[in-house]
Amino acid sequence: MKDVPDSTLELLSRLLGKRTAKRVYRGSLAELFLDDTLPDDVKLRLRASRELVQRWMLEDMRRQPVLTNPRAVRDYLAVHYAGQEREVFGVMFLDNRHRLIAVEEMFAGTVDGASVHPREVVKRALKLNAAAVILAHNHPSGVAEPSQADELITARIRDALALVDIRVLDHLIVGGTTVVSFAERGLI
Repeated sequence: MKDVPDSTLELLSRLLGKRTAKRVYRGSLAELFLDDTLPDDVKLRLRASRELVQRWMLEDMRRQPVLTNPRAVRDYLAVHYAGQEREVFGVMFLDNRHRLIAVEEMFAGTVDGASVHPREVVKRALKLNAAAVILAHNHPSGVAEPSQADELITARIRDALALVDIRVLDHLIVGGTTVVSFAERGLI
C-alpha cells in the first residue's frame, strides 16, 4: 500500500470510503467542503479533517515568531476563513517576540459586514498580555480588496492599542483564496 495516494479521490476514499468518495466528490475540494447536502457523517469527517489541518498549522506557527513565516499565517487564515458565509473578524495575539499566544474570532456579522469594537480588542489583548496583534477578517463575497470601512476600523484599533503600547503588525483580509495585507500595501 502506498503512503500517499496519487489522486484526491484516492485520498478521500481513505477518509470516507471508496463508494462515498466517488458519490460526493465532483472535482473540487472547495465545493466538497462547502456542500451542505452531504450526509451528516460525511460532513463530520470533513470538518474533523479540516480542524486537524488548522490545528497542525497553528502548532507550526507557535514554533517560531509569526513574522518569520508570513506565508504560514496567510495559509492558516485562508483555510480558517474558507467557506464562511458571514463576515468574521479575528485577532492573532502575539507576545513581545511575536510568538503566537492565541487566535480568536472576536466578532461575527452578516454577509457584508461585522460590527467591530476596538475596546473589546484592547481588553482581550491586555488580558492575554499581548505585545502585538495581527487583525484578520474575511470577505464572504470573495473579493479581498480593503474597503474604506476596513481602513477606518484598522486605524481605530491601531490607535486604541497604541495607547497601551500594543502594536498592530498587520490586518489581513481573506476573500476566497486571496489574502491581502495592509502592511504590504503601506496601510498600517
